[in-house]
Amino acid sequence: VQLQASGGGLVQAGGSLGLSCAASGRTFSIFTMGWFRQAPGKEPEFVAAITWEHGIRYYTDSVKGRFTISRHDAKDTVYLQMDRLKPEDTAVYYCVLREGRTYRTRRDEYPYGGQGTLVTVSS
Repeated sequence: VQLQASGGGLVQAGGSLGLSCAASGRTFSIFTMGWFRQAPGKEPEFVAAITWEHGIRYYTDSVKGRFTISRHDAKDTVYLQMDRLKPEDTAVYYCVLREGRTYRTRRDEYPYGGQGTLVTVSS
C-alpha cells in the first residue's frame, strides 16, 4: 500500500489548513486510515482516525472540536481539516493505514505510512 500526502504549510495561529492523503495498492476492503504527527524531539502522536466501512471518527483530545477527519470512498483519500490552529500543532503530519475496522493510537500498529508533510503554526 502506498500513501501520498499533500497539503500543509505555514499558517498563523487561529488559521486553517487542510491535508489530504491518497491510498493506492491495497488489496483488502476493511481498513482504517488516520493521521499522526511528530514534533521535533517528540514521539509520534496520534491525531485522528476514521474507519472506512462505517466512517466512525476518533480524535485525540487536544484536537477535538478543531480538526475534522473525513474520507472520499471512491478516491481512497482521507482528509484532515485543521481549524483554529495553535503553535503547538506545529509538527510533521503523516497519514497511516491499517487493515481492520478498529483504530489504534500507537504508530507501530499501522503497518502502512506515508511521507510526512510539515505544518508550521506561527504565533
